[in-house]
Amino acid sequence: MIEYHAKTRYLNPATADVMESLSEIPTTGTEKPQQGNQCLLKLMSPPELLPSLTVTGVDRCFHISCVTSDRVWDSDGVYKLILTDTTGVPLHRVEDSDSYAYGGIHTVNSESELIYIDRNYNINKLSKDMKTTTTFIERTDSTWKPRCVYWSPSTGDLLVAMCNNDTKTGKVTRYNQSGQLTQTIQNDNTDLGLYNLPHYITENNNGDVVVSDSFYPSGAVVVTERGGRHRFSYTGHPSGSVLRPWGICSDALSHILVCDGKTKTVQMLDSDGQFLSHLLIRPSGIFSPRSLSYDVNTHRLWVGSEDNNTVVIYRYITRQDALTDEHTAPVLMGMPYSAQHQP
Repeated sequence: MIEYHAKTRYLNPATADVMESLSEIPTTGTEKPQQGNQCLLKLMSPPELLPSLTVTGVDRCFHISCVTSDRVWDSDGVYKLILTDTTGVPLHRVEDSDSYAYGGIHTVNSESELIYIDRNYNINKLSKDMKTTTTFIERTDSTWKPRCVYWSPSTGDLLVAMCNNDTKTGKVTRYNQSGQLTQTIQNDNTDLGLYNLPHYITENNNGDVVVSDSFYPSGAVVVTERGGRHRFSYTGHPSGSVLRPWGICSDALSHILVCDGKTKTVQMLDSDGQFLSHLLIRPSGIFSPRSLSYDVNTHRLWVGSEDNNTVVIYRYITRQDALTDEHTAPVLMGMPYSAQHQP
């Protein structure tokens, strides 16, 4: 496997500003902005800790999928997949989710439908009103097991990472909105396998497919472009470190965030795999961060614990409205700052 050993790059969180049109950023309860009204997204330092929650009905928080700003699905890897609100009260329970699944076994689409892997390794869809469950993708090949799923907001496709327990190899498959297989990503440009044991999968804003490949004793964040070409594999910082990647997501600024089970941190990478910072170091109330979910509407990061049923919520990106000249080009600025900071 071609490995990319990231080097530290420094940005100023107070001045790393990205101008984006408000019409291109999903928001709720917001009127369409007038021409020239822009949204300024800025990194905050340190991240702001918001009220945490204790999720009743699960033992740990192995994966989180945001539905709305105050509702998330949470799974603990042992038959328990629960919808909860910000008070931690269970609102619904899925009874047939994959047992002993320690990765990203569920995702939510634009219709607020839950898509999840069941205990027979079929991929099901639960309706928004939680009254109807249908089989979206039926397992037909017993040699491959789906391990994690992610619904793409940009294409409406479903990305599924699978593994072959006999060969200890993995692959990523893409399905369209009708459930038809349209793509398989398995090897790099030298025909070597890209994945060993994928646990979590997401998509970046540029269409890159980002996989958390956790193969003991170490692993990698494996990134391919939308067409399947291998871009890089991040194996930890500094070079030569051991990385045990778990939960993964991307944010509105196209950063890649990953939980590292070795250092007990949430690491921030840029879209090219360059290490930027330890965004969180043993977050408050959590000894080992395991799962991540980024809410694009509120720019909040939900962080689930591997050791208990605690979920902490952080905000590290702030949004400001700014009136700009319609002919002014977007601006990106950067200045050095310490690469390691904690809340």
